[in-house]
Amino acid sequence: MEPITLTTERLLLRPLGPQDAEEVYAACQDPGIQRWTVVPSPYVRADAELFTGKLSPRGWADDTMYNFAVVSREDGGPLVGALGINRRTLTGTFEVGFWTAEEYRGRGFMTEAVLEAARWSFTDLAADRLEWRAEAGNVPSRAVALRAGFRMEGGQRSALLNKGTRRDTWIGALIPADLGLTGTHPYLPAPDVSGTS
Repeated sequence: MEPITLTTERLLLRPLGPQDAEEVYAACQDPGIQRWTVVPSPYVRADAELFTGKLSPRGWADDTMYNFAVVSREDGGPLVGALGINRRTLTGTFEVGFWTAEEYRGRGFMTEAVLEAARWSFTDLAADRLEWRAEAGNVPSRAVALRAGFRMEGGQRSALLNKGTRRDTWIGALIPADLGLTGTHPYLPAPDVSGTS
């Protein structure tokens, strides 16, 4: 797929590239990013160069992973965070992952970016399901997902390998109808058998 740029009221989501290596390196020194995401720890410049210079461009080229630099439109485009949309093995299913640079947290930037990336996934990638996963306990990531409209579906035991340790995850999903969009295939929800509606 040809790399594209998405625009929101406050942000640009543009393809990550080699020009982002220094800002990615600086942001990923944050202990929170290293603790809750699968980035290497310690995070060295070579990690940032690999991610921005090889892995991200290759993902766009082979149509499997779409990594965006989330940058501010207002103040010269500093890196607010990173967001990726990844193809899953199930047809029409994708997964979103993200991190926010420490100084930009708590302003709703990543929720705004996730919503724009979700709309793009449903309309341009023909996604019928966008999944969010995070290690159980990652409350800030869960808060972003909930604000973006993801419905929490539960937990998965031993579903994440992070720095050599299997960890439990939370999982949620967003479908086109959640954003008022039409999916590529009809969706028939299961009937409510719990006795509550």
